[in-house]
Amino acid sequence: MTKRSAPPFVVIPEFRVGPQVRTGFLDAALHDARHSLADEAGCRRFDVVCPEGAEDTVLFYEVYDDRAAFDAHLQTPHLKRFQAAMKALEVEETVVRFAALRNA
Repeated sequence: MTKRSAPPFVVIPEFRVGPQVRTGFLDAALHDARHSLADEAGCRRFDVVCPEGAEDTVLFYEVYDDRAAFDAHLQTPHLKRFQAAMKALEVEETVVRFAALRNA
């Protein structure tokens, strides 16, 4: 019997974004997403999601190899830049969900 590895680690943060800073926030978010995928071996997916009917909400859907890969993400320069932009734009992070990815 082979040992199964842990399922991928999923992070889904949600942000409340005012219309006056939406473009700037999305630019910063997409920069973070691109660098997460390009620069982090443990980052499998990083989507910036704008839900229909919720113009003041932006979600990220992030998938990492494991919790350690996400913890490494928290130390990256591109995340630090994103966090500084978020603070400057006065964007509020409202919810962060952590999950295990289960595929069929």
